[in-house]
Amino acid sequence: MPPHASSLLSGLVPGQVPGPAPGHEDIAPAHPRTARRRTPGVDVTDAGSSPFPRRIVFLARRDLGNPAAGGSELLVDRVADGLTAAGHQVTLLCGGPAAHRDYRVVSAGGDAGHFLRAKRAFARQVGDCDLLVEVCNGMPYLAPLWHRGPTLCLVNHVHTDLWDMRYPGPMARLGRRLEHWALAGPHRDSLTVAVSDSTAAALRAIGVGPERIRVVHNGVDAPGPLLPKAAEPLFVAVGRLVEYKRIDLLLRLWERVRPVTGGQLVIVGEGPERDRLQAMAGPRVVFTGHVSEAEKHRLLCRAWLLLHPSLVEGWGLVVTEAAARGTPSVGFDIPGLRDSVVDGVTGVLAGGESSFAAAWCALALSPERRSVMGRAAEARAENFRWSNTVRQFREVAAEACRTARSAPGAAPGLPLPRVAPGSALPSASAATLPPPAPPVREVTAHD
Repeated sequence: MPPHASSLLSGLVPGQVPGPAPGHEDIAPAHPRTARRRTPGVDVTDAGSSPFPRRIVFLARRDLGNPAAGGSELLVDRVADGLTAAGHQVTLLCGGPAAHRDYRVVSAGGDAGHFLRAKRAFARQVGDCDLLVEVCNGMPYLAPLWHRGPTLCLVNHVHTDLWDMRYPGPMARLGRRLEHWALAGPHRDSLTVAVSDSTAAALRAIGVGPERIRVVHNGVDAPGPLLPKAAEPLFVAVGRLVEYKRIDLLLRLWERVRPVTGGQLVIVGEGPERDRLQAMAGPRVVFTGHVSEAEKHRLLCRAWLLLHPSLVEGWGLVVTEAAARGTPSVGFDIPGLRDSVVDGVTGVLAGGESSFAAAWCALALSPERRSVMGRAAEARAENFRWSNTVRQFREVAAEACRTARSAPGAAPGLPLPRVAPGSALPSASAATLPPPAPPVREVTAHD
Protein backbone atom coordinates (compact mmCIF):
# COMPACT_ATOMS: atom_id res chain seq x y z
CA MET A 1 0.00 0.00 0.00
CA PRO A 2 1.39 3.47 -0.83
CA PRO A 3 2.46 5.69 2.11
CA HIS A 4 -0.32 8.05 1.16
CA ALA A 5 -2.84 5.32 1.97
CA SER A 6 -1.43 4.59 5.42
CA SER A 7 -1.45 8.27 6.34
CA LEU A 8 -5.07 8.52 5.32
CA LEU A 9 -6.02 5.51 7.40
CA SER A 10 -4.56 6.81 10.64
CA GLY A 11 -6.44 8.86 13.19
CA LEU A 12 -10.07 8.43 12.11
CA VAL A 13 -12.30 8.34 15.18
CA PRO A 14 -15.61 6.54 14.52
CA GLY A 15 -18.65 8.46 15.62
CA GLN A 16 -16.74 11.68 16.29
CA VAL A 17 -19.07 14.66 16.63
CA PRO A 18 -18.52 17.22 13.86
CA GLY A 19 -17.15 20.50 15.12
CA PRO A 20 -14.80 23.32 14.25
CA ALA A 21 -11.39 22.08 13.16
CA PRO A 22 -8.24 23.97 13.97
CA GLY A 23 -5.93 25.24 11.31
CA HIS A 24 -6.81 24.84 7.69
CA GLU A 25 -10.37 23.47 7.72
CA ASP A 26 -12.85 26.22 6.87
CA ILE A 27 -16.55 26.05 6.13
CA ALA A 28 -18.56 28.01 3.64
CA PRO A 29 -22.17 27.44 4.72
CA ALA A 30 -24.97 26.89 2.29
CA HIS A 31 -26.21 30.00 0.57
CA PRO A 32 -29.39 31.42 2.17
CA ARG A 33 -31.42 30.79 -0.96
CA THR A 34 -30.83 27.05 -0.49
CA ALA A 35 -33.78 26.86 1.87
CA ARG A 36 -36.06 28.16 -0.84
CA ARG A 37 -34.78 25.75 -3.50
CA ARG A 38 -34.73 22.48 -1.58
CA THR A 39 -37.77 20.22 -1.73
CA PRO A 40 -37.18 17.69 1.07
CA GLY A 41 -39.58 14.88 1.78
CA VAL A 42 -40.62 14.23 -1.81
CA ASP A 43 -38.44 11.25 -2.65
CA VAL A 44 -35.40 11.64 -0.38
CA THR A 45 -35.86 10.22 3.10
CA ASP A 46 -33.63 8.72 5.77
CA ALA A 47 -31.15 6.11 4.58
CA GLY A 48 -32.84 2.74 4.15
CA SER A 49 -36.36 4.02 3.43
CA SER A 50 -35.68 5.38 -0.06
CA PRO A 51 -33.53 4.28 -2.99
CA PHE A 52 -31.99 7.76 -3.06
CA PRO A 53 -29.34 8.66 -0.45
CA ARG A 54 -30.22 11.84 1.43
CA ARG A 55 -26.77 12.96 2.60
CA ILE A 56 -24.25 13.06 -0.25
CA VAL A 57 -20.66 14.28 0.11
CA PHE A 58 -18.42 15.10 -2.86
CA LEU A 59 -14.69 14.81 -2.20
CA ALA A 60 -12.92 16.89 -4.85
CA ARG A 61 -9.74 18.87 -5.36
CA ARG A 62 -11.31 22.29 -5.92
CA ASP A 63 -14.45 24.35 -5.58
CA LEU A 64 -15.78 26.04 -8.73
CA GLY A 65 -14.67 29.41 -7.37
CA ASN A 66 -11.02 28.34 -7.31
CA PRO A 67 -8.95 30.28 -9.92
CA ALA A 68 -7.70 26.91 -11.23
CA ALA A 69 -11.20 25.45 -11.62
CA GLY A 70 -12.25 23.89 -14.92
CA GLY A 71 -14.68 21.42 -16.40
CA SER A 72 -14.42 18.92 -13.56
CA GLU A 73 -15.38 21.57 -11.01
CA LEU A 74 -18.25 22.79 -13.18
CA LEU A 75 -19.59 19.24 -13.42
CA VAL A 76 -19.49 18.74 -9.65
CA ASP A 77 -21.13 22.12 -9.07
CA ARG A 78 -24.01 21.48 -11.48
CA VAL A 79 -24.64 17.98 -10.11
CA ALA A 80 -24.43 19.16 -6.49
CA ASP A 81 -26.73 22.07 -7.23
CA GLY A 82 -29.27 19.81 -8.96
CA LEU A 83 -29.18 17.28 -6.14
CA THR A 84 -29.72 20.08 -3.62
CA ALA A 85 -32.74 21.29 -5.59
CA ALA A 86 -34.13 17.73 -5.49
CA GLY A 87 -33.95 17.60 -1.70
CA HIS A 88 -30.56 16.02 -1.00
CA GLN A 89 -28.26 17.37 1.69
CA VAL A 90 -25.06 17.95 -0.29
CA THR A 91 -21.59 18.84 0.98
CA LEU A 92 -18.47 19.49 -1.07
CA LEU A 93 -15.22 18.71 0.77
CA CYS A 94 -12.34 20.21 -1.20
CA GLY A 95 -8.99 21.96 -1.11
CA GLY A 96 -8.37 25.66 -1.50
CA PRO A 97 -10.86 28.47 -0.94
CA ALA A 98 -14.47 27.62 -0.10
CA ALA A 99 -17.26 29.77 -1.56
CA HIS A 100 -20.89 30.30 -0.61
CA ARG A 101 -23.14 28.04 -2.67
CA ASP A 102 -26.58 26.46 -2.54
CA TYR A 103 -24.89 23.48 -0.89
CA ARG A 104 -22.37 23.33 1.94
CA VAL A 105 -18.69 23.68 1.06
CA VAL A 106 -15.91 22.61 3.46
CA SER A 107 -12.24 23.39 2.77
CA ALA A 108 -9.73 20.86 4.09
CA GLY A 109 -6.71 23.10 3.48
CA GLY A 110 -4.43 23.94 0.59
CA ASP A 111 -4.33 22.51 -2.90
CA ALA A 112 -1.78 19.80 -2.08
CA GLY A 113 -2.05 19.40 1.69
CA HIS A 114 -5.79 18.81 1.72
CA PHE A 115 -5.27 15.30 0.30
CA LEU A 116 -3.76 14.31 3.65
CA ARG A 117 -6.27 16.32 5.68
CA ALA A 118 -9.40 15.11 3.88
CA LYS A 119 -10.01 12.16 6.21
CA ARG A 120 -9.74 14.30 9.33
CA ALA A 121 -11.88 17.08 7.84
CA PHE A 122 -14.51 14.53 6.87
CA ALA A 123 -14.63 13.14 10.42
CA ARG A 124 -14.67 16.53 12.15
CA GLN A 125 -16.55 18.78 9.76
CA VAL A 126 -18.89 16.43 7.91
CA GLY A 127 -19.32 13.54 10.33
CA ASP A 128 -21.21 11.03 8.23
CA CYS A 129 -23.11 10.63 4.99
CA ASP A 130 -25.21 8.13 3.07
CA LEU A 131 -22.93 8.29 -0.01
CA LEU A 132 -19.37 9.58 -0.44
CA VAL A 133 -18.47 10.55 -4.03
CA GLU A 134 -14.71 10.65 -4.62
CA VAL A 135 -13.85 12.75 -7.65
CA CYS A 136 -10.80 10.84 -8.91
CA ASN A 137 -8.82 13.54 -10.67
CA GLY A 138 -5.28 12.17 -10.79
CA MET A 139 -4.12 12.11 -7.17
CA PRO A 140 -6.48 9.82 -5.21
CA TYR A 141 -8.02 10.26 -1.77
CA LEU A 142 -8.36 6.47 -1.32
CA ALA A 143 -11.73 7.04 0.31
CA PRO A 144 -12.83 3.36 0.38
CA LEU A 145 -9.87 2.62 2.68
CA TRP A 146 -11.12 4.97 5.41
CA HIS A 147 -14.83 5.48 4.74
CA ARG A 148 -17.06 2.64 5.94
CA GLY A 149 -20.19 3.60 3.99
CA PRO A 150 -21.12 3.48 0.28
CA THR A 151 -18.58 5.13 -2.01
CA LEU A 152 -18.92 6.21 -5.64
CA CYS A 153 -15.98 7.13 -7.89
CA LEU A 154 -16.40 9.96 -10.44
CA VAL A 155 -13.81 10.14 -13.24
CA ASN A 156 -13.52 12.82 -15.92
CA HIS A 157 -10.48 11.29 -17.57
CA VAL A 158 -7.57 9.04 -16.67
CA HIS A 159 -4.38 11.11 -16.39
CA THR A 160 -2.04 8.52 -17.93
CA ASP A 161 -0.31 10.88 -20.40
CA LEU A 162 -0.52 14.02 -18.26
CA TRP A 163 1.84 12.69 -15.61
CA ASP A 164 4.73 12.79 -18.11
CA MET A 165 3.88 16.37 -19.10
CA ARG A 166 3.86 17.73 -15.57
CA TYR A 167 6.47 15.75 -13.63
CA PRO A 168 9.96 14.28 -14.20
CA GLY A 169 10.25 10.58 -15.05
CA PRO A 170 10.31 8.92 -11.61
CA MET A 171 7.55 11.11 -10.18
CA ALA A 172 5.44 10.64 -13.32
CA ARG A 173 5.74 6.87 -13.09
CA LEU A 174 4.86 6.91 -9.39
CA GLY A 175 1.84 9.15 -9.95
CA ARG A 176 0.59 7.06 -12.87
CA ARG A 177 0.92 3.81 -10.88
CA LEU A 178 -0.81 5.33 -7.86
CA GLU A 179 -3.72 6.59 -9.95
CA HIS A 180 -4.17 3.27 -11.75
CA TRP A 181 -3.87 1.28 -8.51
CA ALA A 182 -6.42 3.50 -6.75
CA LEU A 183 -9.01 3.21 -9.52
CA ALA A 184 -8.64 -0.54 -10.00
CA GLY A 185 -7.82 -1.48 -6.38
CA PRO A 186 -9.45 0.36 -3.47
CA HIS A 187 -12.46 1.23 -5.63
CA ARG A 188 -12.89 -2.34 -6.91
CA ASP A 189 -16.13 -2.75 -4.92
CA SER A 190 -17.50 0.69 -5.85
CA LEU A 191 -19.35 1.84 -8.92
CA THR A 192 -17.43 4.27 -11.14
CA VAL A 193 -19.06 7.09 -13.10
CA ALA A 194 -17.31 8.02 -16.36
CA VAL A 195 -18.27 11.20 -18.21
CA SER A 196 -17.85 9.65 -21.66
CA ASP A 197 -17.39 6.38 -23.50
CA SER A 198 -13.76 7.36 -24.04
CA THR A 199 -13.18 7.65 -20.30
CA ALA A 200 -14.95 4.33 -19.78
CA ALA A 201 -12.60 2.71 -22.30
CA ALA A 202 -9.56 4.20 -20.51
CA LEU A 203 -10.84 2.80 -17.21
CA ARG A 204 -11.25 -0.66 -18.70
CA ALA A 205 -7.72 -0.43 -20.10
CA ILE A 206 -6.23 -0.01 -16.59
CA GLY A 207 -8.21 -2.90 -15.13
CA VAL A 208 -11.50 -1.41 -13.94
CA GLY A 209 -14.21 -4.02 -14.42
CA PRO A 210 -16.78 -3.04 -17.08
CA GLU A 211 -19.61 -4.17 -14.78
CA ARG A 212 -18.61 -1.35 -12.40
CA ILE A 213 -18.70 1.49 -14.94
CA ARG A 214 -21.67 3.75 -15.61
CA VAL A 215 -21.52 6.54 -18.21
CA VAL A 216 -23.14 9.85 -17.23
CA HIS A 217 -22.54 12.53 -19.84
CA ASN A 218 -21.86 16.16 -19.06
CA GLY A 219 -24.57 18.70 -19.74
CA VAL A 220 -24.91 22.36 -20.59
CA ASP A 221 -27.33 25.09 -19.59
CA ALA A 222 -29.92 26.00 -22.18
CA PRO A 223 -28.56 29.22 -23.68
CA GLY A 224 -30.42 32.49 -23.70
CA PRO A 225 -31.37 34.28 -26.92
CA LEU A 226 -28.71 33.67 -29.54
CA LEU A 227 -26.77 36.52 -31.11
CA PRO A 228 -25.83 36.79 -34.80
CA LYS A 229 -22.44 35.66 -36.00
CA ALA A 230 -19.72 38.28 -36.31
CA ALA A 231 -19.46 40.03 -39.65
CA GLU A 232 -15.70 39.49 -39.75
CA PRO A 233 -13.94 36.16 -39.06
CA LEU A 234 -13.91 35.50 -35.31
CA PHE A 235 -12.26 32.39 -33.88
CA VAL A 236 -12.46 31.59 -30.18
CA ALA A 237 -10.61 29.19 -27.86
CA VAL A 238 -11.81 28.74 -24.27
CA GLY A 239 -9.99 26.94 -21.48
CA ARG A 240 -7.48 27.06 -18.70
CA LEU A 241 -4.08 28.18 -19.96
CA VAL A 242 -2.08 25.09 -19.05
CA GLU A 243 0.31 23.02 -21.12
CA TYR A 244 -2.01 20.18 -22.13
CA LYS A 245 -4.56 22.59 -23.63
CA ARG A 246 -1.86 23.37 -26.26
CA ILE A 247 -2.73 27.01 -26.89
CA ASP A 248 0.90 27.45 -27.97
CA LEU A 249 0.21 25.10 -30.86
CA LEU A 250 -2.90 27.10 -31.76
CA LEU A 251 -0.85 30.30 -31.87
CA ARG A 252 1.68 28.69 -34.22
CA LEU A 253 -1.10 27.48 -36.51
CA TRP A 254 -2.67 30.94 -36.47
CA GLU A 255 0.40 32.29 -38.24
CA ARG A 256 -0.37 29.87 -41.10
CA VAL A 257 -4.13 30.44 -41.10
CA ARG A 258 -4.34 34.22 -40.64
CA PRO A 259 -3.02 35.14 -44.12
CA VAL A 260 -5.75 32.93 -45.62
CA THR A 261 -8.75 33.79 -43.45
CA GLY A 262 -8.00 37.13 -41.83
CA GLY A 263 -10.01 37.96 -38.75
CA GLN A 264 -9.27 37.73 -35.06
CA LEU A 265 -8.33 34.95 -32.63
CA VAL A 266 -9.68 35.36 -29.07
CA ILE A 267 -8.22 33.28 -26.22
CA VAL A 268 -10.53 33.08 -23.18
CA GLY A 269 -9.16 31.86 -19.86
CA GLU A 270 -6.43 32.20 -17.28
CA GLY A 271 -3.58 29.99 -16.16
CA PRO A 272 0.14 29.69 -15.49
CA GLU A 273 0.99 29.68 -19.19
CA ARG A 274 -0.53 33.10 -19.95
CA ASP A 275 2.63 35.21 -19.88
CA ARG A 276 4.53 32.79 -22.10
CA LEU A 277 1.63 32.53 -24.53
CA GLN A 278 1.15 36.29 -24.77
CA ALA A 279 4.86 36.71 -25.50
CA MET A 280 4.66 34.36 -28.48
CA ALA A 281 1.32 35.60 -29.86
CA GLY A 282 1.30 37.23 -33.28
CA PRO A 283 -0.98 39.93 -34.69
CA ARG A 284 -4.77 39.89 -34.20
CA VAL A 285 -4.69 37.74 -31.03
CA VAL A 286 -6.60 38.87 -27.94
CA PHE A 287 -6.27 37.36 -24.45
CA THR A 288 -9.35 38.15 -22.37
CA GLY A 289 -8.52 36.35 -19.12
CA HIS A 290 -11.56 35.26 -17.12
CA VAL A 291 -14.86 36.51 -18.54
CA SER A 292 -18.41 36.56 -17.21
CA GLU A 293 -20.95 33.99 -18.33
CA ALA A 294 -22.70 36.73 -20.32
CA GLU A 295 -19.49 37.59 -22.16
CA LYS A 296 -18.70 33.95 -22.80
CA HIS A 297 -22.21 33.52 -24.21
CA ARG A 298 -21.66 36.52 -26.49
CA LEU A 299 -18.31 35.27 -27.76
CA LEU A 300 -19.52 31.71 -28.39
CA CYS A 301 -22.57 33.03 -30.25
CA ARG A 302 -20.57 35.45 -32.39
CA ALA A 303 -17.69 33.05 -33.11
CA TRP A 304 -17.38 31.45 -36.51
CA LEU A 305 -15.55 28.47 -34.98
CA LEU A 306 -14.52 27.15 -31.58
CA LEU A 307 -10.91 25.95 -31.70
CA HIS A 308 -9.97 23.25 -29.21
CA PRO A 309 -6.40 21.95 -29.64
CA SER A 310 -6.29 20.08 -26.30
CA LEU A 311 -4.16 16.95 -25.94
CA VAL A 312 -6.42 15.28 -23.34
CA GLU A 313 -10.13 15.61 -22.59
CA GLY A 314 -12.74 13.60 -20.75
CA TRP A 315 -15.53 15.25 -22.72
CA GLY A 316 -14.81 18.87 -23.62
CA LEU A 317 -17.58 20.89 -22.00
CA VAL A 318 -16.87 24.07 -23.92
CA VAL A 319 -17.41 22.16 -27.17
CA THR A 320 -21.00 21.45 -26.14
CA GLU A 321 -21.43 25.00 -24.84
CA ALA A 322 -20.39 26.31 -28.25
CA ALA A 323 -22.58 23.77 -30.03
CA ALA A 324 -25.61 24.94 -28.04
CA ARG A 325 -25.03 28.34 -29.60
CA GLY A 326 -24.74 27.03 -33.15
CA THR A 327 -20.94 27.18 -33.31
CA PRO A 328 -19.06 24.15 -34.72
CA SER A 329 -15.67 23.09 -33.36
CA VAL A 330 -12.31 22.13 -34.77
CA GLY A 331 -10.26 19.86 -32.54
CA PHE A 332 -7.93 16.90 -32.65
CA ASP A 333 -9.08 13.31 -32.95
CA ILE A 334 -8.55 12.40 -29.29
CA PRO A 335 -10.59 10.54 -26.66
CA GLY A 336 -13.25 12.79 -25.19
CA LEU A 337 -13.61 15.01 -28.24
CA ARG A 338 -14.67 11.91 -30.16
CA ASP A 339 -17.66 11.86 -27.80
CA SER A 340 -18.55 15.55 -27.86
CA VAL A 341 -17.89 16.18 -31.59
CA VAL A 342 -19.45 14.20 -34.42
CA ASP A 343 -16.66 14.43 -36.98
CA GLY A 344 -17.82 15.99 -40.23
CA VAL A 345 -21.27 16.75 -38.78
CA THR A 346 -20.97 19.06 -35.76
CA GLY A 347 -17.31 19.91 -36.32
CA VAL A 348 -14.03 18.48 -37.54
CA LEU A 349 -11.56 16.24 -35.70
CA ALA A 350 -8.09 16.55 -37.20
CA GLY A 351 -5.46 13.85 -37.27
CA GLY A 352 -2.50 16.24 -37.12
CA GLU A 353 -1.40 19.86 -37.14
CA SER A 354 -1.63 20.32 -40.91
CA SER A 355 -5.12 18.84 -41.10
CA PHE A 356 -6.21 21.04 -38.18
CA ALA A 357 -5.04 24.15 -40.05
CA ALA A 358 -6.64 22.91 -43.27
CA ALA A 359 -10.00 22.31 -41.57
CA TRP A 360 -9.79 25.72 -39.90
CA CYS A 361 -9.24 27.43 -43.26
CA ALA A 362 -11.81 25.35 -45.14
CA LEU A 363 -14.62 26.07 -42.68
CA ALA A 364 -13.71 29.73 -42.40
CA LEU A 365 -13.97 30.08 -46.18
CA SER A 366 -17.23 28.09 -46.49
CA PRO A 367 -20.10 29.91 -44.77
CA GLU A 368 -22.67 27.41 -46.04
CA ARG A 369 -20.84 24.36 -44.63
CA ARG A 370 -20.17 26.23 -41.40
CA SER A 371 -23.87 27.07 -41.08
CA VAL A 372 -24.94 23.45 -41.70
CA MET A 373 -22.51 22.19 -39.07
CA GLY A 374 -23.64 24.87 -36.64
CA ARG A 375 -27.29 23.83 -36.95
CA ALA A 376 -26.36 20.16 -36.49
CA ALA A 377 -24.25 21.03 -33.43
CA GLU A 378 -27.09 23.02 -31.89
CA ALA A 379 -29.57 20.19 -32.46
CA ARG A 380 -27.25 17.62 -30.87
CA ALA A 381 -26.50 19.86 -27.88
CA GLU A 382 -30.21 19.79 -26.98
CA ASN A 383 -29.68 16.16 -25.91
CA PHE A 384 -27.18 17.23 -23.24
CA ARG A 385 -28.75 19.22 -20.42
CA TRP A 386 -27.70 19.37 -16.78
CA SER A 387 -31.14 18.15 -15.70
CA ASN A 388 -30.45 14.89 -17.57
CA THR A 389 -27.00 14.64 -15.97
CA VAL A 390 -28.44 15.09 -12.47
CA ARG A 391 -31.22 12.55 -13.08
CA GLN A 392 -28.78 9.93 -14.36
CA PHE A 393 -26.34 10.60 -11.54
CA ARG A 394 -29.12 10.09 -8.98
CA GLU A 395 -29.92 6.72 -10.51
CA VAL A 396 -26.29 5.64 -10.15
CA ALA A 397 -26.18 7.03 -6.59
CA ALA A 398 -29.19 4.91 -5.67
CA GLU A 399 -27.60 1.88 -7.31
CA ALA A 400 -24.34 2.47 -5.40
CA CYS A 401 -26.22 2.42 -2.10
CA ARG A 402 -28.14 -0.74 -3.02
CA THR A 403 -24.87 -2.39 -4.05
CA ALA A 404 -23.24 -1.51 -0.74
CA ARG A 405 -26.18 -2.94 1.19
CA SER A 406 -25.99 -6.19 -0.78
CA ALA A 407 -22.21 -6.60 -0.37
CA PRO A 408 -20.89 -9.46 1.81
CA GLY A 409 -21.33 -8.57 5.46
CA ALA A 410 -23.95 -5.92 4.72
CA ALA A 411 -27.69 -6.11 5.02
CA PRO A 412 -29.40 -8.01 2.16
CA GLY A 413 -30.22 -5.82 -0.79
CA LEU A 414 -30.78 -5.78 -4.51
CA PRO A 415 -28.10 -7.18 -6.88
CA LEU A 416 -25.85 -5.11 -9.07
CA PRO A 417 -26.71 -5.42 -12.78
CA ARG A 418 -23.97 -7.25 -14.69
CA VAL A 419 -22.60 -6.63 -18.16
CA ALA A 420 -21.54 -9.55 -20.30
CA PRO A 421 -17.85 -9.49 -21.28
CA GLY A 422 -17.33 -7.62 -24.53
CA SER A 423 -20.77 -5.99 -24.50
CA ALA A 424 -21.36 -2.24 -24.52
CA LEU A 425 -21.28 -0.38 -21.25
CA PRO A 426 -24.67 0.90 -20.09
CA SER A 427 -25.26 4.56 -19.60
CA ALA A 428 -26.96 5.52 -16.39
CA SER A 429 -30.19 6.10 -18.26
CA ALA A 430 -29.98 2.85 -20.24
CA ALA A 431 -28.76 0.53 -17.48
CA THR A 432 -31.32 -1.94 -16.20
CA LEU A 433 -31.82 -0.77 -12.66
CA PRO A 434 -33.66 -3.04 -10.21
CA PRO A 435 -37.00 -1.46 -9.24
CA PRO A 436 -36.93 0.23 -5.84
CA ALA A 437 -39.18 -0.95 -3.08
CA PRO A 438 -41.43 0.63 -2.01
CA PRO A 439 -42.13 2.63 -5.19
CA VAL A 440 -41.37 6.33 -5.02
CA ARG A 441 -42.08 9.23 -7.27
CA GLU A 442 -38.95 10.70 -8.82
CA VAL A 443 -38.57 14.44 -9.15
CA THR A 444 -36.49 15.74 -12.04
CA ALA A 445 -33.85 18.22 -10.92
CA HIS A 446 -33.97 21.69 -12.38
CA ASP A 447 -31.30 23.09 -14.71
